[in-house]
Amino acid sequence: MTSSGQGNGVLPIVVELGLTAIAFTVSLGWPSFGSSFFTRIEPSFKSLARKPGWAVAIVGMAGLLFRLAILPVCPIPNPSVPDDFSFLLSADTFSHGRLVNQTPAMWTHFESIHITMQPTYMSIYFPAQGLVLAAGKVLLGNPWYGLLITNALMCAAICWMLQAWLPPTWAFLGGALAVMHLGLFSYWINTYHAGAIAALGGALVLGSMPRLMKSASVLHGVLMVIGIVILALSRPFEGLLLCLPVLLALGRWMVSPRNRTAPGLIMRRAAFPVVLFIGAVAWLGYYDYRAFGSPLTLPYTVGRATYATAPYFIWQKPRPEPAYRHAVMRDYYRDTESKISQESRSPSGYLYMKLRLAYLAVFFFTGAALVPPLFIVRHVFMDRRIRFLVLCVLVLMGGMAVEIFLLPHYLAPLTAAFYAIGLQAMRHLRLWWFEGKPTGLALVRFMVTICVVMTGLRLFAGPLHLALPEYPPAAWNFTWYGPDHFGTERVHVEKSLSQLPGNHLAIVRYSSIHNPWNEWVYNSAEIDTSKIIWAREMDVADNLELTRYYRDRKVWLVEPDVTPARITEYPKGDKTAGDRRFQELPNGVGSRP
Repeated sequence: MTSSGQGNGVLPIVVELGLTAIAFTVSLGWPSFGSSFFTRIEPSFKSLARKPGWAVAIVGMAGLLFRLAILPVCPIPNPSVPDDFSFLLSADTFSHGRLVNQTPAMWTHFESIHITMQPTYMSIYFPAQGLVLAAGKVLLGNPWYGLLITNALMCAAICWMLQAWLPPTWAFLGGALAVMHLGLFSYWINTYHAGAIAALGGALVLGSMPRLMKSASVLHGVLMVIGIVILALSRPFEGLLLCLPVLLALGRWMVSPRNRTAPGLIMRRAAFPVVLFIGAVAWLGYYDYRAFGSPLTLPYTVGRATYATAPYFIWQKPRPEPAYRHAVMRDYYRDTESKISQESRSPSGYLYMKLRLAYLAVFFFTGAALVPPLFIVRHVFMDRRIRFLVLCVLVLMGGMAVEIFLLPHYLAPLTAAFYAIGLQAMRHLRLWWFEGKPTGLALVRFMVTICVVMTGLRLFAGPLHLALPEYPPAAWNFTWYGPDHFGTERVHVEKSLSQLPGNHLAIVRYSSIHNPWNEWVYNSAEIDTSKIIWAREMDVADNLELTRYYRDRKVWLVEPDVTPARITEYPKGDKTAGDRRFQELPNGVGSRP
């Protein structure tokens, strides 16, 4: 389910499309417009870009400080979708100094999307994002700060990676674009999704590879392994699609006559990075053993097997529908996910889905302003400078062709490669002359200017009546995202309860038209000691058992689908219409365990 935006305002992407059309028109007719301004400011930009260390540091600090500076108008996001709460559960668990949580006694009332309850109570996701958020919580008091620092490191790493593949001025420009497009107003920083961490890992891998081929230094070997480990702990499938061509290229280089580094020296310098990688894999195996019962049982596996019917890959068959205990779980896994899976089963449906997802990915990474260089991408495919990066993207596309689902953070490991290819296309576009005029030069300058202008416009989205997309937005509307008002109702209810004396049990009752993306039933790692426990309303007997178990708590009924969300004292012995409706669902849904 999607929402195109908030209120009746104009969507930022529509404004960006309009500005891009104007820029293209002006570039064709009046390419000298503003040239004196650009001629004055570009030398300073180039001078700074020629200092690689400073350029990387400035990009990273810009990603950090600019996002902090806009907190008054773009505050720390509230968790608002299932992925957010799942990652925050992982962070809360790690911040308590343990890997997993025991299954709580009343666990059937706490089941939720992207959470496992058996064999342990834990997030279904790989642990990298949870570790990042836990570091932010422990060291800085809020998990989002861990994400903020990772996001800044991602922007810096993208600039550093680009310096190995492109001229320094273009690498610096790529870092600046990453700050504007990803570091300030993307859902990678304005939700708790794991996009930035995987993009950081991919940038380290791709930035280390050419440097290793020049010097075979231990430092670059360590940085590459750190990148590989980050990918293994965040997005291993897509990370593998990146690492395979990289490892093949390194293997080819090692046996190439152009490699003048002795094989023995390479092996000695590779020893520590290899030990580091083995240690990380061993840790992941131990984590899987503690969380899911076996070192070979990867995250996702248990959660998908327990609740999901839709497969991840096109060769897999749908799973039998389980006996869901909660209608919202059934709505999400059967109706939302399975609908996407079923649409991709026919050849026409598969083609439509992949084209739509490709469209989604392009607009996320480019917006509208950076689309024009893609029209001359043919020149990039023939460009030897970045031919390997194009190959990496083609390998990724092959992997994505067999996956049913796709969101932009799935592609995060190749973020730096996308930027390198896009910037090289901009370099080719810059040389385009139309009717004897430097049209391409003007268009590239205007494209960058639009990105700066859109950053300012998005900053004042409220006064300008720009509508912000809620998650998950429409395919063409993934840019200039949130956080705005998302998740504020649940936070308001939680804050109201936390100000009351004693401990509380909030039993959530959804309406028949509830949106499963707007999930409210999530808890901390230590449920029984929490001041507020969120639970699902079930049948009368189950509800009675729950309230008796937590007899020392004040019990509340929360109805999120009322406008505004309503909270009242929970009526004892209430046989609600919601209970009857749920008990009547077919296929065993709603039955007690």
